[in-house]
Amino acid sequence: MDTILVVNAGSSSLKFEVFAVAGSLTRQIKGKMDGIGTAPHLTIKGGDGARLANEDYPRETVPNLPAAMRLVGEWLRERHEGRLIAVGHRIVHGGPDHMRPARINEKLLDGLEQYTPLAPLHQPSNLAPIRVLLERQPQLVQVACFDTAFHRGHDPMADHYAIPARYFDEGVRRYGFHGLSYEYVAGRLAEVAPGVGGGRVIVAHLGSGASMCALYQGRSVESTLGFTALDGLPMGTRCGQIDPGVLLYLLQQHGMTPAQLQDLLYKESGLKGLSGISNDVRDLLASDAPGAKLALDHFVHRIGLNAGLLAATLSGLDAFVFTAGVGENSPVMRERIVEKLGWLGASLDPKRNNAGELLVSRDNSKIAVYVVPTDEELMIARHTLALIAA
Repeated sequence: MDTILVVNAGSSSLKFEVFAVAGSLTRQIKGKMDGIGTAPHLTIKGGDGARLANEDYPRETVPNLPAAMRLVGEWLRERHEGRLIAVGHRIVHGGPDHMRPARINEKLLDGLEQYTPLAPLHQPSNLAPIRVLLERQPQLVQVACFDTAFHRGHDPMADHYAIPARYFDEGVRRYGFHGLSYEYVAGRLAEVAPGVGGGRVIVAHLGSGASMCALYQGRSVESTLGFTALDGLPMGTRCGQIDPGVLLYLLQQHGMTPAQLQDLLYKESGLKGLSGISNDVRDLLASDAPGAKLALDHFVHRIGLNAGLLAATLSGLDAFVFTAGVGENSPVMRERIVEKLGWLGASLDPKRNNAGELLVSRDNSKIAVYVVPTDEELMIARHTLALIAA
């Protein structure tokens, strides 16, 4: 049986899934190694949801990502039957030239290294497992699937900043991210609600990383994220949209170094910075602290503002879609956000919303509101299979 491995690596975690290739893709294994370098914990489930592994490891056993890859690889070789034909990787930043998945070689990998400053939390971690596999199994097909590729069809007007054009030519432009998620949701929406899937849709990918995307006829036309993954909505630990003058102020008046500023904007801001408590929406919802209320109010407020911007881009709106961790699992946050969309004609059905149904708006709502679970790993597996088949 041929299989495809999908890898989604972070700075302290490694997500992986195995899909069987037999006419169509069937998920066989879904796993995650958390706490790499601190408190390593491996969880693996089968395609039917049955738990296959739930193990803690000493910190020195899994000090880094290569060690996690080695341990996971050993587990798969010992416990899983199947012939691995390819590995698909999520790569956050593909730059201006990558509009579709690409087979990985040393030249491609070296080219992707240059985008590390634009995605410092993600790019190094995304590329590390590729290096490991190139060294250990150079004959194995590896495929890069880019989070920026789905947005590469934008009108140039949408991707320019109002700075001299020479900077655009060297790559300073709006890229957009979460593209694999948006691509999956767009395809899924066309299946479950074809009447609106081909129209004017805003998708809100709300998780620890958060953004929104305007779709027209299933294609991205605008995104809240720009040059880096710092723009747009406030996120778990990232600031979202901020006046560049604030950065100049911090550099000039507080004497911050670029490294300190990077840590502030990527790791200490967002919901964590506003609340002073946590970057997790669940913690903030459970808290009575004023900072928790401020953080959630700000989050909802910015989503409402950006919904207006994207609706204007689309010259109207047919549907609004929630996806990702918060969007899929928090009826309370969906209710608060849809209240902000009332001026567009959106009206939530409480029973549908609390039940987490596909359609959560009322029958007489002018704007249809959906909850569509995303599946970035399946999207990567599809791209990987298509590339090797071609």
